[in-house]
Amino acid sequence: MKREGKSRKDFNPKPTKKSSFRKKQNAKKRVEDGKMRLNKFIANAGICSRREADKFIEAGVVTVNGVGVTEMGHRVSSTDIVKFNGQKLKSDTPRYVLLNKPKNYSGRVESGTATSSVMQLIAASCKEKVYPIDKLNKSETGLLLFTNDSDLAKKLTNKSQKVKAIYQITLDKNLRQTDLEKIREGFLVHGKTCSFDSISYIQ
Repeated sequence: MKREGKSRKDFNPKPTKKSSFRKKQNAKKRVEDGKMRLNKFIANAGICSRREADKFIEAGVVTVNGVGVTEMGHRVSSTDIVKFNGQKLKSDTPRYVLLNKPKNYSGRVESGTATSSVMQLIAASCKEKVYPIDKLNKSETGLLLFTNDSDLAKKLTNKSQKVKAIYQITLDKNLRQTDLEKIREGFLVHGKTCSFDSISYIQ
């Protein structure tokens, strides 16, 4: 005679409110202690991206307060001395500056130029050293983004990301239909092929 027993249910413990609260408290403490991950510190210094920083840390070329660090997730404070290949790093807070570039300002970032530079226009915006994501010629006007965020800069300048740009051009005469068709097909500028998704007149 078979003995009937209760079926055994799979045991899948669910996270309790207490454990969720503890995780939130730990995350809050990490923010309040003013520390940041070492790879972020290196990326903010403009050396490389966070992913590349992880490789440098693993390779043992990064030291914190004179001690080599190879631990992923290591956290540092603003008072720690971080060196990369023996060179001291200064991690700047990520900054983003948008500029509606006026005409007759050079896009060159070098100092000491006789011409008016876009860098002069943003000099009072932040103390950190920032660079333009893209460049506009002296005669061009438009929106420029300046930043010291190397991760964002690489993402926006990576051709695989396909970031679209809109150009508004003022001409001294009307375009013919054949001209519009040629532009749609693409043409060479300084050895590079320029192509457009669409082109139209605006009033």
